[in-house]
Amino acid sequence: MSLSADLSGISALVTGASSGLGRHFARTLARSGARVALAARRQEALAEAVAEIEAAGGTAVAIAADVSRSDDVKAMFEKAAAALGPVTVVVNNAGIARPAPALELSEADWDAVVDINLRGAWLVAQQAARHMVAADVGGSIINIASILSFQVTGHNAPYVAAKAGLMHLTRALALEWARHGIRVNAIAPGYFATDINRDFWDTPAGQAMIKRIPQRRLGQPGDLDGALLLLASSASAYMTGSCITVDGGHLQSTL
Repeated sequence: MSLSADLSGISALVTGASSGLGRHFARTLARSGARVALAARRQEALAEAVAEIEAAGGTAVAIAADVSRSDDVKAMFEKAAAALGPVTVVVNNAGIARPAPALELSEADWDAVVDINLRGAWLVAQQAARHMVAADVGGSIINIASILSFQVTGHNAPYVAAKAGLMHLTRALALEWARHGIRVNAIAPGYFATDINRDFWDTPAGQAMIKRIPQRRLGQPGDLDGALLLLASSASAYMTGSCITVDGGHLQSTL
């Protein structure tokens, strides 16, 4: 099922947009009329994603950026604004995982996961808010959290810690920035097949996990469209500090 909303005239920025859910978020926003800046580290994949949006009649621009680098994040917003106008919707989606037993986890892997998933999300949100305040436009920041913001699995300590931190960061920024007309909300997806985890779902352990989801299936990217378009549009004008869980009922069961 394909959903849409009228986002005509809006400029949006999506991080981690070269593949997976980020690429889908960019397509969904463009299909609804938004001008979209796609940001990620992989330039070739970004170019392909932009070409896909433009072929469908949308407006998009690719920006190479590493969200763990503050200079990259600052330049990313400057380039997006120069190409598309003031950005008023930001999807803070960039994320990585480095699964490993906590006893064997390296400092480098811990730092990499936390730098992208939490510190990077903070840098993007802060720079987004600075641009919104300077342009006096307000806007919507949508942090992509996870059901692992609320419960944990083994061998993912830095990821679950970062996603839990992202939920409190969402609430803290919502509290501070409401007076500027900036809404900060989160979407917490359950288990979706992405480039990070696709091979796992074909294993016996992956199949067993799917059976524990009340709807007995993985999420499809389109299952997130309703939450995304709600938070990107004026339909959520009185929502800030909220989290929409999209997980097939998984949190009501057990991880």
